[in-house]
Amino acid sequence: MLKDKKIVLGITGGIAAYKSAELTREFVKMGADVKVIMTENATKFITPLTLQTLSENPVYTDMFLLTGEVKIDHISLAEEADILIIAPATANIIGKIASGLADDLLSTTVMATKAPILICPAMNTNMYTNDIVRENINKLTSKNYFFVEPGHGELACGTEGPGRLPPLEDIVEEVESILTEKDLAGEKILITAGPTQEPLDPVRYITNYSSGKMGYALAIMARRRGAEVTLISGPTSLPEPFGATFLQVSSAIEMGDAVMNNMNDSTIIIKAAAVADFRPAILSNNKIKKGNGLSNVNLERNPDIISEVGRKKGDRILVGFAVETENLIENARNKMIEKNMDLIVANDVTQHGAGFQSDTNIVKILDREGGMEELPILDKIMVANRILDRIKAVKVPKV
Repeated sequence: MLKDKKIVLGITGGIAAYKSAELTREFVKMGADVKVIMTENATKFITPLTLQTLSENPVYTDMFLLTGEVKIDHISLAEEADILIIAPATANIIGKIASGLADDLLSTTVMATKAPILICPAMNTNMYTNDIVRENINKLTSKNYFFVEPGHGELACGTEGPGRLPPLEDIVEEVESILTEKDLAGEKILITAGPTQEPLDPVRYITNYSSGKMGYALAIMARRRGAEVTLISGPTSLPEPFGATFLQVSSAIEMGDAVMNNMNDSTIIIKAAAVADFRPAILSNNKIKKGNGLSNVNLERNPDIISEVGRKKGDRILVGFAVETENLIENARNKMIEKNMDLIVANDVTQHGAGFQSDTNIVKILDREGGMEELPILDKIMVANRILDRIKAVKVPKV
C-alpha cells in the first residue's frame, strides 16, 4: 500500500537511531521512495552512508546545501513528501516543534511541510514522563500531529519503563493508516477471526485449520480506513492488530458470548471466524487414557452464533463466510439467506492459493439481490479491502 509513496524520514540523536536503518529498509521493500534527514547528533549514532545505501537516495544533513544548485532542501523535501516521519524523536525535537522553532534542516522541513507528520518518541523514561514533554506531546496531538506511543522495557540507560522506540511494525502500520482514506470513519466494526478450540480433556481439543489471517486482515484494513474495530479472536499465532480492541476467546461458547456482548455497539458485523459446529458432550477433568473411551467421542452442537446475530441484527450490516469443498455458490447463497446475512464471502479451500493457512485467497462475494463479485487470487489484505468496498456499497447504496 506504500508503493510509490514519498516518505521523508527524520532521524534525531538517540541510541534508537540504529533502528532507523531497518525502518528505511522496510519502507523501500514496500516500494516507497525514502529521503532521509539526519540531525547532527543523529550522525554520531549511525552514519549517513548507511542510510544512503539503504534508501538509495542522498541523505540530507545540511540546511543550506542546494540540491543540484537549484532547490533549497527543506523546501523541496517539504513539498514532495506524502508523509514526514521522525523516528526516533527525542525530547529536544518534540520541544522544538511544539515551540515553532526551526534552526536545523529537520525542524525547518517540519515547519514548511503540509504533509501529515508522524512522531515516534524514544528517550529515557524520566524524560518521556516529564510534565513539559507530556505537555508538548499533548499540544502537538491537538494540532493534528500523529504519535505512536513508545514501547515499554529495559532502556539503554539502564532504566526500565516507557521510552523504547515503538516496534517498527507499529510504525509501518500507522503510516499505512495515515495515508489511507478514512471512508469508514464513524463505523464500529465487530470482526471475529480464527478457530475455536473445543476441549475434550485437559490436554486435547477439537479444532480446525483456520489461521485467522483473513479476519485479522479485515481488522487491519477496517482500522486503516477509519473504523473503530473490535476483533474477537480464537487462538492464533498472529500479533494483535495495531489500534484495534482485541478480545481473546477459546471456545465457540466464549466467542458467542463475546459477540452478543459487543454487537449492540456495532454498525457492521463480520463473522470471519471458523467456529466449530460441534463440541464434546462430556469434558473430562482428567486426561482420557487410550483404553478408556477415546475410540468413541459423543458430540453435541455448538450454538449457531451467526444465526442468532442474524435474528437480532436490526439495521446492522452482517457479513459471513462460507468455506466449502463442493457446490460453493449454491451452499453459500443458501447459508446467506437462511441466516439473514447481507453479504457472504465464499471460497473453495481445495483451490491452490485459497484457504486457511495461505497468505492469499480466492473468493466470491455474494449479495442478497443475486449479484456476485468474483475476485482473482489476491493477498488477504487486498481481499479484505475489496470486501470492505462491498460493505460500503451496501451501507450507502448507489442512487
